[in-house]
Amino acid sequence: MRIGELATRTGIAARMLRYYEEQGLISPRRLDNGYRVYDEYLVDRVHKIRGLIDAGIPTRIVADILPCLGKPQTIVVENADPSLHSKLAAERDRMNQKIDFLTHNRDAISDYLDALDKATTSRADEPSNAANT
Repeated sequence: MRIGELATRTGIAARMLRYYEEQGLISPRRLDNGYRVYDEYLVDRVHKIRGLIDAGIPTRIVADILPCLGKPQTIVVENADPSLHSKLAAERDRMNQKIDFLTHNRDAISDYLDALDKATTSRADEPSNAANT
């Protein structure tokens, strides 16, 4: 498939797909005329890459863990970058902090909405001023 079709199928802009290629995250085949051809498996791979990036993992680390995306149970420890463990642990810790922050903010918003609901309900239960006149 061409880059436009991959962009449509994944919801990722063509320029971002080219960036993924520059970063070594995806590798299209090249036709004799130089056009890129993206194989079917790249649809799933692009979704996985986007998910990792959306989770806050930088592309330099995504590149390190890409070999694990398809079959994490077959990780070859001997080939792993020695610094990968500490990079991933740091990213996990950063993500946990972000999750904690978001959870706190979500809970605060929920508490505020509950207070608004209670205030609205108690106001609806009060006799109207028009009935008292």
